[in-house]
Amino acid sequence: MSNPPSQHPGDPGRPAAPPAVPPAASGPSATSAPGPGRSGGGASRRPGDFAPASAAVAPGDLERSGAIIRTITGVFQSRVVGQENLRMTLVAALAAGGHVLLESVPGLAKTTAASALASSITGSFARIQCTPDLMPNDIIGTQIFNYGSGTFTTQLGPVHANVVLLDEINRSSAKTQSAMLEAMQERQTSIGGEVYKLPEPFMVLATQNPIEEEGTYVLPEAQMDRFLMKEILTYPRPAEEHEILDRSTAGSLTGPREAVGTVTLEDVRFLQAMVDQVYVDPAVKRYIIDLIFTTRGSGPRPVPNLTQSVRVGASPRGSLALMRVAQAHALLGGRDYVTPDDVRAMRYGVLRHRLVLTFDALASGIKPEQIIDAVFHAVPMP
Repeated sequence: MSNPPSQHPGDPGRPAAPPAVPPAASGPSATSAPGPGRSGGGASRRPGDFAPASAAVAPGDLERSGAIIRTITGVFQSRVVGQENLRMTLVAALAAGGHVLLESVPGLAKTTAASALASSITGSFARIQCTPDLMPNDIIGTQIFNYGSGTFTTQLGPVHANVVLLDEINRSSAKTQSAMLEAMQERQTSIGGEVYKLPEPFMVLATQNPIEEEGTYVLPEAQMDRFLMKEILTYPRPAEEHEILDRSTAGSLTGPREAVGTVTLEDVRFLQAMVDQVYVDPAVKRYIIDLIFTTRGSGPRPVPNLTQSVRVGASPRGSLALMRVAQAHALLGGRDYVTPDDVRAMRYGVLRHRLVLTFDALASGIKPEQIIDAVFHAVPMP
């Protein structure tokens, strides 16, 4: 499996050299001279210039948000070695109130990371092992007939939990996958003609294995778009794998099952409310719009021949996701306003599953990350 280009949340700045782009996505606009606000020339706005005139979030609320994030981070690091990008993705998605799709070969702590995030929260957690014979009622619930009273009673399924882990989601049938659409988007389920609200907060963590295609069902684009982010895990570095072996010999590989410091559901709702209040400057919003329009083949500086590699660009849901994740990333950094670097920090996770590549691009081995880099290199930063 080819690893995606490295993404370092702590260093989201623009690379010094143009990213490697496929022939179909290269061109003068992808390698042109830097525009205003880009590295190499032009007057750029300082990060503080994107701040509101008055504080968008009270200092006390920022401090409480930071304490909640530190607690979740501590629990995660006690269970998972390394995987910093994964930690940032999960915490940002939790703060943004979105769902995450995790993809990697077996054994890279996808399930462990999901259970670690769930163990840091005092809410309910449900794990669903997806198989081809899994039915929609096994997930959302069903009605049971009571012969004694002659009435039906509703038994809610495991999806009615605060954190739901769908293990190997691509092994479930298309009918079962479609049953999750209403739950993920509308935050409700329909059983026997009645609507049942899902608990708040509600988060779905789905995993899939890209190397075994036998007996799997590819997720449709409509459901892929419901995931706020898609994270691709890579192999750990030698030092991290050495720590995994050390923890195993010490008997502490799984870490503490019950964390001493956990956050309540009220804390999570507070964190999500704070993300709503993070200020987004009109220039940053315009930057997001330009990026999304560039994926569709237009924008201020369209990438020539992009349509030869991208069949369908990001939808308006992609714009919303890019802004929402940028707000969450800013809050994780202790700020109440978004900068262009926040938009760039987690761009792969937000956009890699929203771009539908052409057959020629897939046959040529072009990765979505290459297209994303070409787009971000072409659009001038404010």
